Amino acid sequence: MRLALVLTLALLPVPALAQDRAQTLADIQAELSQLDARFDSLKQELVTTGAIQSGAAGGSALQRLDAIEASIQRLTARTEEVELRLNRVVQDGTNQLGDLQFRVTELEGGDIGAIPPTQPLGGGEASSSAAAPAPSPTPPAGGTQLAVQEQADFDRAREVLGQGDFQAAADQFATFAQTYTGGELTFEALYLRGEALTQLGQTQEAARSYLDAFSGDPEGDRAPDALLRVGQRLGDLGQTQQACVTLAEVASRFPASSAAGEAQTAAAGLGCN
Repeated sequence: MRLALVLTLALLPVPALAQDRAQTLADIQAELSQLDARFDSLKQELVTTGAIQSGAAGGSALQRLDAIEASIQRLTARTEEVELRLNRVVQDGTNQLGDLQFRVTELEGGDIGAIPPTQPLGGGEASSSAAAPAPSPTPPAGGTQLAVQEQADFDRAREVLGQGDFQAAADQFATFAQTYTGGELTFEALYLRGEALTQLGQTQEAARSYLDAFSGDPEGDRAPDALLRVGQRLGDLGQTQQACVTLAEVASRFPASSAAGEAQTAAAGLGCN
């Protein structure tokens, strides 16, 4: 309990900071959106009245307006890029907090199934504002490029795994998880890293990687299999009691999954009650 309290106190300042930043970004995006709308209205008014063609607005009015419009678009894209990074920091912090809660509960012999869902750092309001940015005239090119690169790096590591080079695959998936912390493919990468480490006989590291995959996305598609693998690897390590608790949790959390049946079989093999 003392360890849990220390970890909780250490993380207390983070939510307020994340919330303030998310709200600030939302305000900036809203102002940029309003400015862009007013700018379009002004430009349309100049075109309609013929001020641009007549020179009443200045000989290079159209060029100046285009330059201002480009600046607004760059600022909007930049705020979305910053917001993307902030979201990843918040998600990573939330995942780490959930992992700590899981580990502390396990170490203290508590009921893993009673662990409540981890609330996002910054609270629901901050997450909500971050998840719904104001509309922008152009999508941020940096975010698109990042997503393409992320998918390419993941596919490359998965291809290496399929070729049977388990050490290289484990290394690449580890690098991927560090590079794209909190990304859409991060927890799949951690799960597959666990598969590679299992093939290498590095059971303890495999169990840790599976645990990271589960605690990071406990409601995801890979969550049942990841938790199952944690239980199986704990059994391989001779930690029978912890393995039995974990395997029972698979059936409790995901009763309709195929992993639940595998967990029951594994539990029977360990002689779990």
